[in-house]
Amino acid sequence: MTSNTDAARPTGPDTVGEAPSGAPRPGPAQPRAPRSLRTSPQFGLLRYIGSKLAAAAVSFAVTLVICFVMFSLMPADPVQALTRGRAVSDAQMIQLRHQLGVDQPLWRQFLSFVTDTLQGKLGYSWGLKDSVAHLIGERIGPTLLLMGTATAISVVLGLWLGVRSGWRHGSLLDRITSGTSLTLWSVPTFWLGMILLILFSVGVGPIPSLFPAGQMSDPSLDGGGIEHVLDVARHLVLPATTLVLVVFAQYVTIMRSSIIDELGSPYLLTARAKGLRDDVVRRHHAVPNALLPSVTVIFLHLGTIVGGAITVETVYSWPGLGYLTYQALQVPDLPLLRGTFIIFSASVIIMNLLADVVYRFLDPRVRAQ
Repeated sequence: MTSNTDAARPTGPDTVGEAPSGAPRPGPAQPRAPRSLRTSPQFGLLRYIGSKLAAAAVSFAVTLVICFVMFSLMPADPVQALTRGRAVSDAQMIQLRHQLGVDQPLWRQFLSFVTDTLQGKLGYSWGLKDSVAHLIGERIGPTLLLMGTATAISVVLGLWLGVRSGWRHGSLLDRITSGTSLTLWSVPTFWLGMILLILFSVGVGPIPSLFPAGQMSDPSLDGGGIEHVLDVARHLVLPATTLVLVVFAQYVTIMRSSIIDELGSPYLLTARAKGLRDDVVRRHHAVPNALLPSVTVIFLHLGTIVGGAITVETVYSWPGLGYLTYQALQVPDLPLLRGTFIIFSASVIIMNLLADVVYRFLDPRVRAQ
């Protein structure tokens, strides 16, 4: 007797596993398609970096436009500035205007300005009678030394105090740290620099003169050797201390607020419930998450390293880009001001770009976008 199952089963060439009549037979099983490149983490990272690079390029282009328009509208005449105190004929004035390109239409001047800037040609200083690129190259080293030292000390000191102040908020340490930080943050940098200069360089009453009053080194000493290094270090103490006292307060305030925001998070309660020690919870759980807002501030300050602190370098006559800008303002030396403006802006744009890239590695929420 045939079962219903057997009766229902088709027979002939159209049985299961065989292709129907007239239909192509399937070939061997095809391998599964590889994962799409567009969904891979590498492609996501490249796309993210590409978008940030494009945004940085647009920002730099806008900076060049603003720089050209701003300095073109100033009434200073480069020909008169270069020939000041000299007997120059009208024909020589016309020839000099042609050499400088100031007799050309604005659109042609702008194209020349962009082309020269991209090639590293920043013009010729009216006051110092030298190439702007050469002057910036000479002064960038002292600025990096001063600002790099001050920033490194500020980051370490500010984050360390901010973590402990926020972890024990309301304690005596927190009140002292917060009050001191807010006070120093509100103090004008040039005023603090002059106070330290009077106290520890000029000397007041019983306080002796401990540090040099200005410059980067003693010109009477020969360059090189351990004696020169120690002399530069003595000259570095006061300007670096002035910057540290102002900058570290920002890191303390931001890190303290971030730690306080993390204290009530569920993952900290879970870590404590597992029996982890308090210092382990702070170091391995609270601090990594609280560092995220501080990363942006750190990179923004790194962007200002090249620019330096104009007021501090001026107070201490530190031969960096900040003091060079002050000298250019006295003339006024428009090519030199324009060159330093471009360098300062480019450094901030580059550090913002690096901050965005680093933030992607630190914050999973950015990677998920």
